[in-house]
Amino acid sequence: MATVIRLQRGGRKKRPFYAVVVMDERKRRDGAFIEKLGYYDPCKEPEVIELDLERVKAWTDLGAKPSDRVASLIAKTSAKATA
Repeated sequence: MATVIRLQRGGRKKRPFYAVVVMDERKRRDGAFIEKLGYYDPCKEPEVIELDLERVKAWTDLGAKPSDRVASLIAKTSAKATA
């Protein structure tokens, strides 16, 4: 099974809220997921990014590919964690 780390949209109209999840790449964006790794809220000022970097590393070691947006969120979070 090919897995991907992607954003799953929640929230109401014009107020998006995203969960960072691991799911089968063949599933719909808002379909069933395997594990929730964190969340991203772009509507707050400053935007809120909460990720479990240890679980992200574990899933990428198992072959899960992060989407482009999730890869940028991981980079932001890891830079913030090391600073």
